[in-house]
Amino acid sequence: MTNTATSVFIEILVLNGSHIAETDREKEFVIWLAQRDQNAVGRGTVGFGLEEMPWLDIDVESMKQFMLSMIHGARNRTQWHILDYEPGEEWTHRTLNHFVNMIESFNQNHVNEQHYIEWTSIDDEDDYEPTIPVGYPKCKEHGVYLSSLGCVICNSLD
Repeated sequence: MTNTATSVFIEILVLNGSHIAETDREKEFVIWLAQRDQNAVGRGTVGFGLEEMPWLDIDVESMKQFMLSMIHGARNRTQWHILDYEPGEEWTHRTLNHFVNMIESFNQNHVNEQHYIEWTSIDDEDDYEPTIPVGYPKCKEHGVYLSSLGCVICNSLD
């Protein structure tokens, strides 16, 4: 995907995920996606493989269902009124349909819990800041879960 497409992809998923997440694990998935904010980490430096997401053996199927619900909401333009642009509908549907296929084909054999352990561990490089903000705060303006990089929507407006 282009840099712009990657930003749109992350933003529309985080918007809907923040709207529907109820459990701490669901919130973690939204925050993990929000940390792929290239406006904060650098354009052209963001990407991921499904196996890198914060999967755990105990809840693969429920998290897959959450991801599919998040994608479904993004396809239905949930929370898009918050954006200061209109994502292209054809591109959005094609890209999200491809992501659905990827999520559906992901299974427990692909899980490497080490990714979750490393992501949630605090180390010297993080300046002892937690990867997952304590209490799962949301941006007061946009209603999305904040990552350690701030609000993915605010960052796109800077």
